[in-house]
Amino acid sequence: MAKKNIFKISTTIVLIVVLAGIILYPKLKPLFASEGKTGPPMRGRGMGGERQALFASGYVLRPINMNELIYSTGSLLPDEEVDLAFETSGKVVGIYFKEGRTVKKGELLAKINDKPLQAQLLKLQAQKKLVTEREFRQKQLLERDAISRESYDQVATEIQTIDADIMLIEARIAETELRAPFDGTVGLRMISEGAFTTTQTKIVRLVKIRPLKIEFSIPERYSGEVTPDFPLTFEVDGFAEPFEAKVYAIAPQVDMDTRTIIVRAMYANTNEELKPGRFASVRARLSEIKNTISIPTQALIAEMSGEKVFIYKNGKAKEVSVTTGLRTESHIQIRTGLNFGDTLLTTAILQLREDLPVQLDTLVVNQQKEDE
Repeated sequence: MAKKNIFKISTTIVLIVVLAGIILYPKLKPLFASEGKTGPPMRGRGMGGERQALFASGYVLRPINMNELIYSTGSLLPDEEVDLAFETSGKVVGIYFKEGRTVKKGELLAKINDKPLQAQLLKLQAQKKLVTEREFRQKQLLERDAISRESYDQVATEIQTIDADIMLIEARIAETELRAPFDGTVGLRMISEGAFTTTQTKIVRLVKIRPLKIEFSIPERYSGEVTPDFPLTFEVDGFAEPFEAKVYAIAPQVDMDTRTIIVRAMYANTNEELKPGRFASVRARLSEIKNTISIPTQALIAEMSGEKVFIYKNGKAKEVSVTTGLRTESHIQIRTGLNFGDTLLTTAILQLREDLPVQLDTLVVNQQKEDE
């Protein structure tokens, strides 16, 4: 009986061990698979524990010229622009311009009814004729002492009064005529013939688009460098080639909100190919630095202790601390730390370490004459 109990217990233990092995085997399998290995593989090391060479691109430094450029956005403005209106009220009796056409300075554009004023003018002119004849006779009498000087002065004063009234009427008649104040192009008219107009009624807009103004802003630190006659270029969407202009005016103060200065340049626009209101990308070239070292921006590494780069020397990467100068969109001037002929490493920057073996996959020789 005791033997039978021992057999049951042994059988139960064997079954428990088998079931435990089946359950735990997937978790213990990796341990058995890694048995016999001495440790994890060494990344970057080849046979014999040597570090593998890192592939990177090289950039041979050569003397180039760098230009400090200002990039800004601006707008095209007309040289002159005005909304034309009459100086008096009345009924429009004539419109003499065609919309969208060019007009000359002084050209009659529209007319208000001036018949009452013309009648007053004729009346004054008739009065002046009579008074002038009387003044002539009074003058002859005065020369013979037939009348007093006071009598003659009264007639002369009357002539001056009529002359003043005539000038006033002629000025009021001129107010009924709308004339172009400068050469330009008229826009769309805002009133029709026969309508009643006041001094607040806009008749048409006159715009002078030859030449054009370019208005843009520059940082305040450049206020002493950008002066009248300073050349610049600007680009407009839809035109392949840039346009050339010259600065003609600079705002006398800095905008306190943006810390910039408003600048205006002039473009001849001889063919009137550009229209006011368009967006322009402005570029102004400032100082030029000749025969300097310039590196691509992606090769520079900024750290708390300063800025550095890696160069290729004797098959290895060498860390070099540098000081920088002028910056452009794609390049940075190096004042100290590098020499002409050095091979700068420009790729795999984050993987480079001091004395790390490097193999150059590409080598670029900087042959730029000018860096923009």
